[in-house]
Order: sequence, then structure tokens, then C-alpha cells
Amino acid sequence: MNQNQIEFRNVSFRYTDDQPWVLKDVTFTIKSDEWVAIIGHNGSGKSTIAKLMNGLLFPDQGEIIIHGIKLTADTIWDVRKKVGMVFQNPDNQFVGTTVRDDVAFGLENRGIERSQMIEAIDQSLKAVRMSDYLMHEPHRLSGGQKQRVAIAGVIAVKPDVIILDEATAMLDPKGRKEIITTVNDLKQTNQLSLITITHDLNEITQADRVIVMNEGEVWLETEPRDLFSKEAALREIGLDVPFVAKLANAIQKESISLNQQPLNQKELLDELWTYRLSK
Repeated sequence: MNQNQIEFRNVSFRYTDDQPWVLKDVTFTIKSDEWVAIIGHNGSGKSTIAKLMNGLLFPDQGEIIIHGIKLTADTIWDVRKKVGMVFQNPDNQFVGTTVRDDVAFGLENRGIERSQMIEAIDQSLKAVRMSDYLMHEPHRLSGGQKQRVAIAGVIAVKPDVIILDEATAMLDPKGRKEIITTVNDLKQTNQLSLITITHDLNEITQADRVIVMNEGEVWLETEPRDLFSKEAALREIGLDVPFVAKLANAIQKESISLNQQPLNQKELLDELWTYRLSK
């Protein structure tokens, strides 16, 4: 599918008239079924972009188009039916006393028939591997489990776009890996657009495309492989590449040629083995 799901057209935004612009003339497009990571240092504008996509904020200048609908005060509820959002702290999203009640909340607000609601709850919890926790209290779950329940609540209403706004920032490495694996599986099976907002470049290796923000502007649009080769330039804007990319870049400085920039440890080992066999 080549349909544009989200379009930012020369969007600028600031929180008050006497403050600097948080976003400056930002333009980009995200297509259907695409995974786009939006990265940047703290204060670069990436989380503001997420709130604009979901109608939590409105641009001061420019236009935002969501699935063909221009975002305005009159269309905000139509837009929010298209876009689901998972925030950094899942406790801020919980409204039910049990996991089942929490996932049901969005469905009830949309007036979904009970039989369909039960099916949607079961399917969404199964998708995030939380079916066994149906009657658990959300606040008793681990951080990773809470985020999976928050994701289940979003996918239950079947949005076209899911935004994860720093959704793994409060988790340990195992929890982060679980969430990234979960959302990647969801993207593959549900044919939706996935947008991850993060400052951790370890999380973007599976994304189709990366938008790098710096001081409120789009600094670069590229693919993860190309991005990881720009280690020095990224460091200048407050970002750092994963260890595997650092090691690969150091190896290539020693005149060891790799066929492609590796995204993970396995790819790096394969590249080194290929290089050895060629000698």
C-alpha cells in the first residue's frame, strides 16, 4: 500500500507566544504499513510531534493530514479514531480496576456491542501475550506487562496508526526488548503504521525509516543502516549509535571493508566471516 497515512506540511508550533518555536517548518510523510522511528535529543521536538499527530496539540502554522483528514478542532474525534497512542508511563493510561476493564474502556466509549467487545479484548490481550492476566489489577503488573496492557487497549479499537511515545523509557533492557518485539509482531499481523518516538537508537534497527529531529527541525530522513554510519555527525547533535555500530565503524577505519552496515551482533559476525573468507 502506498497511501499516505500521516502528512505534516510546513508545521510550526510553540507552547506560548513568548517562547521559542518547538517545531520549525516541519514537513514529512508516513505511509500505510510503514514503521517510522522519530528520534532526537531531549527538547528536539519529537514528543511534540506525537501529541500533534493525536490532536492533543494543534499547529500554529501549517497543516496535519491524518488518513486524508485535516486535523482541526472539528475533526479531532475522527482523527483519534485513526490514531492510537501509548505513553511513557502506562500508569497514566489505566482507568480500569482489572486488565479486562482497562482494555474494555475504549471499546465502551465507542459503543461496541458486548459480544464484539469480548472478542476484541480476547484478541488484543492474546496479541500482546497477556491473556493469562485478564482479571489482574494493572498496578500489580511489572513495567513491561503494564506497557503490553496499554498497547492491548490501543489495538482493541483497531486504529490505523499506533504511536509509542518513549514507551520503553522506564523499562529495563529485557522489558524494552519485549515491547519492541511485541509491536513489531503487531505491525506484521495487523497491517498498521507504527511510529516510535525515542532517543535510544538501539530501538530503531527494525524500523523502515528514521526521521532525525534536531532543535525543532528535520535534520535527516534515512534508513537505520545509513544512519548508523553517521556516528560522528550524530554525536554532534547529542545522539549516540549502538555498540555494534560503533564497533563496525571502528573496524572499517582499520581498512576492513564490510558489505553493509550491520544492525545487530549477528549481522556483524556474518560480515566479518564473509570478509575473512574473501581473503
